[in-house]
Amino acid sequence: MEARSVRDDPSAGPPEDLPATVKCLVWDLDDTLWSGILLEDGEVRLSDAVRGVLAELDSRGILQSVASKNDPDLAWRRLERLGVAEYFVHARIGWGPKSDAVREIAERLNFAEHTIAFIDDQPAERAEVAFHLPRVRCYPAERAAELPALPEFSPAVVTVDARRRREMYQAGLARDADRAGFTGPDEEFLRSLDMELAVARADGERLSRVEELTLRTSQMNATGVHYSDAALRGLLADPGHEVLVATLTDRFGPHGAVGVMLLERHPSVWNLKLLATSCRVVSFGVGSVVLRWLIGQAAKAGVHLLADFRPTERNRIMEVTYRFAGFDDAPCGCRDALPEPSGGEGTTRLHLEPAAQREPTTMRLVAPDLCGTVV
Repeated sequence: MEARSVRDDPSAGPPEDLPATVKCLVWDLDDTLWSGILLEDGEVRLSDAVRGVLAELDSRGILQSVASKNDPDLAWRRLERLGVAEYFVHARIGWGPKSDAVREIAERLNFAEHTIAFIDDQPAERAEVAFHLPRVRCYPAERAAELPALPEFSPAVVTVDARRRREMYQAGLARDADRAGFTGPDEEFLRSLDMELAVARADGERLSRVEELTLRTSQMNATGVHYSDAALRGLLADPGHEVLVATLTDRFGPHGAVGVMLLERHPSVWNLKLLATSCRVVSFGVGSVVLRWLIGQAAKAGVHLLADFRPTERNRIMEVTYRFAGFDDAPCGCRDALPEPSGGEGTTRLHLEPAAQREPTTMRLVAPDLCGTVV
């Protein structure tokens, strides 16, 4: 009987030091994803059970890829014929070590090793991956149908963006390839993307993604404060607060929700309690566009802006964004209208007397008018 370690036995659960949820499952093909060996049998069969696993994990936002020793063109054509090629992101099919393929997949997707899982029918292949990538979870092929029932493949919350995660990553890979081949200035490339940034008031469906942004975004989070789902729902119900979420799309597809603003409105001053944007869109200038839109709205309303900021080890770029937009430490009587910041020790308020702003030049902006109409 084949001996298995905890890492190689999904019934034992993940080691305690690994995160609860796998972000990407990497499949072997022969006698794992499908029954049979493609180069020997000619015909292979994909079971309904495995097909169901592919669809279920995809719906939960868990990406899937391939590490297989096979003829790349032949194997990919077979995946297309079986109607499942669309499920796989950055497949690595060739003749090198599978640990190299798994490592390349993790690096290309920008996932840490401990968020990757690997499934293969061959103990030697699992052992090779485990030796070189000791924090990758390995599973024998016969347990494939059981994976959706395991806790590490069962995220507690599946957000709107999670259900489209594969689509967003595939769009990202195509976008990156296009950028690598573009020879003009960066601004011309950004305009070529035909981006549309939509700012909208958050609703119940979007709250989980808003909470996730406040939790996971560290470089582009102005205070580093995490707002729970309950706290966000409380702000939604408060007429003095705005919970705003920014989503981005371009000609390659959706980026999903990429920014959140928590705004408290007073008669003479608006307090931007939090601005957080995804690190994935820093190079597109989303943070600056959103901030300048808000400055224009405040100018139209005839109010000053105060932005809460608490320096952390990683969010220096947010302070630069605020300063570049014109925020400073100048004293102003508008501060007297607000209680002390609630963003934790070290939180300060940056001040701006706003002026009208120009429209962005690299993207279309669709946003509400916080003064009451729609622009």
